[in-house]
Amino acid sequence: MSPSRRHSDPQPTLATVAERAGVSRQTVSNALNNPELLREDTLAKVRAVIAELGYTPNRAARQLRTRSSHMIGLRFEEAQEGTSNATMDRFVHTLVEATARTGHHIVLFAGDPDDPLDGYDELLRATAVDAFVITDTYAGTPAADLLSRVGAPYVTFGRPWDDPSARHPWVDVAGAHGARLATEHLLEVGHARVAWLGWEAASRIGEDRRAGWEAAMAAAGTSTDGLGVRITDNVDAARMAAHELLEDPTVTAFACASDTLGIGVLHALAERGLRPGVDVGVVGFDDSLGAQVTWPGLTSVRQPLEQVAIEIVDLLHTVLSHKTVTEPARMLEPTLVVRRSTLRDSAR
Repeated sequence: MSPSRRHSDPQPTLATVAERAGVSRQTVSNALNNPELLREDTLAKVRAVIAELGYTPNRAARQLRTRSSHMIGLRFEEAQEGTSNATMDRFVHTLVEATARTGHHIVLFAGDPDDPLDGYDELLRATAVDAFVITDTYAGTPAADLLSRVGAPYVTFGRPWDDPSARHPWVDVAGAHGARLATEHLLEVGHARVAWLGWEAASRIGEDRRAGWEAAMAAAGTSTDGLGVRITDNVDAARMAAHELLEDPTVTAFACASDTLGIGVLHALAERGLRPGVDVGVVGFDDSLGAQVTWPGLTSVRQPLEQVAIEIVDLLHTVLSHKTVTEPARMLEPTLVVRRSTLRDSAR
């Protein structure tokens, strides 16, 4: 890929070349793979269009499909400061183990945090991997769009939020179901007014989880007016939001979109001299190491990340074996891990 044509430019396809040259797609394919089948004038015309449009990305994708490297590319994002979100470690560890059993290895690569496509170009040019795993569908699907355009195989951890009709293989966790489990648990232990701390409205995952809280509250016949807050995923932001909500004495519980937010609530309770579980119930989401080691232990929704990795490898193996994927969309359900932050009769 030349410096003048990067992933941000429109990518030519086999169909584009065929239309520009006024020939069939099979003729373009023959020009690339079996040039001896074409007349010299036809071959020259197709090759001229290929050169004009810069058809190299598709050639790289063709090499991805035909020359196996036994490598799977995964862009690995750095954990953000001020959060407890290191759950991807569980996912990646299982992914490495599961791919090894199919004879593949994971290639981790980094990229500019402001550019969701950074890092893909180099691997595509080098044809260094057989396929990709995409984990950032929460930011839209630019990487999926790129790989679809060039014909490179991939599976995503995360549903195609922007295009529910997309046909690429994906695995995801039912976030709304997890948030509903959290809220129902708080209602069951005696909390009538359960507040929600979630992410900004632009977060697809955050809004999905919020929907689970809203559904549980509606089923209980409880209004959510004034109880739902959207903030950044930051401990201090959650601490300040919790202080504000706790000015209302009827608020006795918090369901949170992440463990980071739940830990922020625990900080606010400590500052107010309130006892987690006994006075105020708190549930996080992700069951991170932070939830497990923070005092007094944070009840949290646990994503089945190990099973997600296993399902992704199964889909990759099917795709790379050129077999039909019979179940390309796989939604897994989380579970609730109960700790002392929601046990009202816990001794202190």
